[in-house]
Amino acid sequence: MSSGEAEAKALDAADPGHRELFDVPPAQGGRYPEVAYFAGNSLGLRPKATRGELLEDLDAWATLGVEGHLDATRPWLPYHSLLTEPAARLVGALPSETVVMNSLTVNLHLLMVSFYRPTADRFKIVIEDSAFPSDSYAVRSQAQFHGYSPDEAIVRLQPPPGESVLRTEDIVAAVSVPDVALVLLGGVNYLTGELMDIPGITAAGHAAGAVVGWDLAHAAGNVPLSLHDWDVDFAAWCSYKYLNSGPGSLAGAFVHERHLGTSLQRFEGWWSTEQASRFEMAPESRPPATADAWQVSNPPIFAMSPVRTSLELFDKIGIEVLRERSLRLTAYLEWLLAEITPRRPLQVITPSDPSRRGAQLSLRISGSLRAGELAKTLRFEHGVIADAREPDVLRLAPVPLYSQYHDCWRAVDALAQAVPESA
Repeated sequence: MSSGEAEAKALDAADPGHRELFDVPPAQGGRYPEVAYFAGNSLGLRPKATRGELLEDLDAWATLGVEGHLDATRPWLPYHSLLTEPAARLVGALPSETVVMNSLTVNLHLLMVSFYRPTADRFKIVIEDSAFPSDSYAVRSQAQFHGYSPDEAIVRLQPPPGESVLRTEDIVAAVSVPDVALVLLGGVNYLTGELMDIPGITAAGHAAGAVVGWDLAHAAGNVPLSLHDWDVDFAAWCSYKYLNSGPGSLAGAFVHERHLGTSLQRFEGWWSTEQASRFEMAPESRPPATADAWQVSNPPIFAMSPVRTSLELFDKIGIEVLRERSLRLTAYLEWLLAEITPRRPLQVITPSDPSRRGAQLSLRISGSLRAGELAKTLRFEHGVIADAREPDVLRLAPVPLYSQYHDCWRAVDALAQAVPESA
């Protein structure tokens, strides 16, 4: 590569990020001791503080037993409230609109109980054709549960022929049809890295009489969000990608304040009732006029602990600051890729406009080489961890918290060696 390693290291010295706060895995190949980690859009790295703070919560169990519900340093009974305000700040919501609970798809189902209320004339759900499979399964099962054919009820949006990402004007046209009951899109598409026009699409859906919800799995902790001001009806997100809370960790949910304390149908359980009367053991719930009313079971404290640790990092550093570094890192990666892709069967399919993408560039591979095979070569021969989506997409996520410019240089240098130039 004509762009040098020394230049990348100089950029790191000037714009270092916060790598020292994270545990970076050792490399299993190549000439560097640590991996160049580009799979934070699949599973984020562990903050160094996580282990100690989780052990503190575990020790409360050992020393207090059941009394930890009230007497622990971080009491378990109100523990979930420790996450509410920082999660709300991260997604641009009011604390009353925000709750951390369950896992992502469970939250989507609980929210669709309230917000997908189909009728004979309005029953369709709009999603991306390239939506994460779990979202596809969830909406199809919701349609079927309500007695509709999933093939008729689900509208799957595809890019125009010859293109890789959706156009906002096409999405707006699709959600503006009178028979659409629910719009449920990914804020950042998991496959292509495209950042959707969340406020514009939300407004268009509302104008047509639809409910608009968002899966923010790849947006929370990646890009600044303003869910309250954008008038989003509901949203859900996981915390194990850009939020670095560990595999399968707890998810977040948002319900706009105009829906709180209303007669919306919800599934309920013990934690749906107000905290003040929870131990009265009454037969009927007294739900608070907050997003807490969508809770069902008591929260798993040892799963919440890493989420709290992570959210404290975002509070300290700031999502706006991270977004600015993300723009610089991703632009540098894009610039490096532009040196090698014209001569190789590699094409960046993520939008080139920085305002239309998050911390991810996706490469489509043509020819006989498969994405999984290439990812293994990068990992075991070069110490670069990327995420493969078979058969032909390799995703690279330069995460602004811990990724380096030198990581970007290593990834592109490895690609240049692993992928032969076209004849």
